[in-house]
Amino acid sequence: MINSLNPEVDRKLEFIRQTLTETGSSSLRLRGTDWFAWATAGASNTVLLTAETGVAEILITAENAFVLTDEIEAQRLQDEEIPNNFQMHIYPWADVAQRESFVREIAGGGNVMCDRPNAEERAIVPSLKSRKQTMMSSELERYRRVGRLASEAMTEVLSAAKPEWTEYQLAGAGAEALWARGLHPALTLVAGERRLPLYRHATATAEQIGKQAMLVFCARGNGLYANLTRFVCFDFLEPKDDELHQTVREIEAAALNFCLPGVSLNAVYYALKTAYEKHGYPQAIREHHQGGTTGYLAREVVANPATSDVLSENMVVAWNPSLSGAKIEDTFVIGSDGTLENLTFDRNWPSVEVEGRLRPLPLEI
Repeated sequence: MINSLNPEVDRKLEFIRQTLTETGSSSLRLRGTDWFAWATAGASNTVLLTAETGVAEILITAENAFVLTDEIEAQRLQDEEIPNNFQMHIYPWADVAQRESFVREIAGGGNVMCDRPNAEERAIVPSLKSRKQTMMSSELERYRRVGRLASEAMTEVLSAAKPEWTEYQLAGAGAEALWARGLHPALTLVAGERRLPLYRHATATAEQIGKQAMLVFCARGNGLYANLTRFVCFDFLEPKDDELHQTVREIEAAALNFCLPGVSLNAVYYALKTAYEKHGYPQAIREHHQGGTTGYLAREVVANPATSDVLSENMVVAWNPSLSGAKIEDTFVIGSDGTLENLTFDRNWPSVEVEGRLRPLPLEI
């Protein structure tokens, strides 16, 4: 990608410029780490992992495409990240005002559209947001790699885990396995035996994991998020826990069956709601968010009763239905015929078929 023109970027620039014309905007300004990765075909402006914005941004007009960054970052970005579809505008690190002057000059007094707009800028239109969530073939190639690496890291870590490990150790081992594969550990949640039934979003603690544990990854590579959840049990799973996991797999199947082009996100939400009620857990849908679309954010849109966004071919979803003590999650891309490709499937992980799909079982050690 580096030091060459990227055809994926060219196609995105063409779409952006068409959108600028349609909206009467002079330019598009992209600050977020998500939009930066999307527009550059997977380049990164991230230094601080937890930041929503990075050390560079993008400015696109009808004639030009710029990466705006300071003199600290410019050479590394030019050498290692940015394709030649972009010109560099470099400003002194201590003079951010120069960057803003450049944007005003390039915009020429016209409307500036932005992913994180200030008072003078306008928000990005829905058509661009939809385009960002719909993967091109080249993006799917990168996504498959990220998903494969993330799932391999998960299998490696939980296969080596010990009941005397603390939750911190398990989370740290997960982060190490992701970094070793070139992925950002954007999220590593851990719940051991005691905390597992208590909390849906269990951040790690110094407590030993005990007989069983849950590990959750949001792993980022080339700006794309692979989201997955797995369980490990030291000894055999108790029958009540086995039944709980089976129920969650059946509830998830209701959502996956609804993931078809043309279906709205709130329709999937209501399919999950009905499934919870059918299995005798009518309140469960209120106890944790259920997931939604993913891509350049861990969740692009979280499904709820009001989300009318419509699914389409090559959108990516990650659902995480849960009950107290059990959860399930993988990252799927939607095919034109309604088939789902599991991007985070690892054949070395134990699985069972549920409505024609292989779904993960807890790993029993």
